[in-house]
Amino acid sequence: MTEPVDAPARGLLADPDAFAHEVPHEAIAQMRAETPVAWQEMTGQSGFWAVLTHEDVVRVSRQPTLFSASTGGVVMEDLDEESLEMMRMMLLAMDPPRHIEYRRPLAEAFSRRVMAGLEPQIRSICRELMSAAAEKSSAAGEVEFVHEVAAGLPTEVIGRLMGLPEQDLERLHLLAERQTAGSDPEIVGDAGPDHSASVEMAMYAIEFAARRRGEAPREDLTSLILGSDFDGSPMTDVDFGSFFVQLVTAGNDTTRTMLSSGLWALLAHPEQLAELRSDPRLIPGAVEEILRWANPLHYFRRTATSDTELGGAAIRAGDKVVMHYTAANRDPATFSDPDRFDIHRDPNPHLSFGIGEHFCLGVHLARLEGRVFFEELLAAFGEIQQSGPAVRLRSNLNNGLRRLPVSLGDFRPPDRNMLNGPEQDH
Repeated sequence: MTEPVDAPARGLLADPDAFAHEVPHEAIAQMRAETPVAWQEMTGQSGFWAVLTHEDVVRVSRQPTLFSASTGGVVMEDLDEESLEMMRMMLLAMDPPRHIEYRRPLAEAFSRRVMAGLEPQIRSICRELMSAAAEKSSAAGEVEFVHEVAAGLPTEVIGRLMGLPEQDLERLHLLAERQTAGSDPEIVGDAGPDHSASVEMAMYAIEFAARRRGEAPREDLTSLILGSDFDGSPMTDVDFGSFFVQLVTAGNDTTRTMLSSGLWALLAHPEQLAELRSDPRLIPGAVEEILRWANPLHYFRRTATSDTELGGAAIRAGDKVVMHYTAANRDPATFSDPDRFDIHRDPNPHLSFGIGEHFCLGVHLARLEGRVFFEELLAAFGEIQQSGPAVRLRSNLNNGLRRLPVSLGDFRPPDRNMLNGPEQDH
């Protein structure tokens, strides 16, 4: 067994405290250079192999049978059987061929063509968010950008896609946050990961599915899912509950993180922020660099199904194998000057959407939301300043902020006749 020489580093990636104030990029870089597939110990359960190079993360991603998402789930902690079974009904934790059978009916609904048709709605939501943020900033002198601005977009978008009642969106947003911030006592207290939030959201979805089955079909994702066959049979209401948890939670958390971490990155690089203001056509490239440099998720786990070798490490059947995107996205073998934030980076083969079998189903939606949000934000406010310290989530899974206070300059209302925004090469 190949292990890091530095004993303290053997548990670095398993420790949420190591990520509480900043991402330990320097330590990760040293680990990647010395031991590209590094053994990490965990307290109270078996450790895992951390896959740290871009090449090896791609290799694991492209072998979903050898490296299973379903066997042990996609988080490094060992789950109880009930939680694991619930996770296995989520696309991100399905193995082939089941994953393909469940993904296929949804593929067209998330295609680039269909997502492009949502741009006017997304732009309208963004403009409402900017107007509300301007009022808050004017009254209080600042806004808390993570929750008062960035969180509003994915919550509204996933609500419209799923046909959810407007009055339920805030509740679902809070449940999603309790799930994804399970290591942060400021959000869930001292009890640790809040698995009850997943159960509560699933129960909501089961009741929602039963109610919708008694109504006429609509043109939304809920009717599509309830009316489709998955692996030869319709999805049950219970299965819909687990499926719903992934769609709503992922749709909320990762997009909110991309938008808030993106602004934080741009505020730290004012010369590049100025470039985006002067040429909005650079925004799509900036979104890709935000995704690379501040990837919303640090990792996903797999479990080896057979003995194999990876990066010089002898992997045994049953071993946990963790694909660490934070390390892969800054691998100097793939990215020149990888620690530099550069909105002009091209090519930019980051792995924040995954690759292979589990490439993110919502990739086109996420890119659209990112582009339109920053177009509208920069058009609405000629000046944005950080007005207090940013506070990170205490999490070694979610690479996000809990708080980002900003003050906003004078609000510039948009031309309501221009719902397509700046002219772009889409």
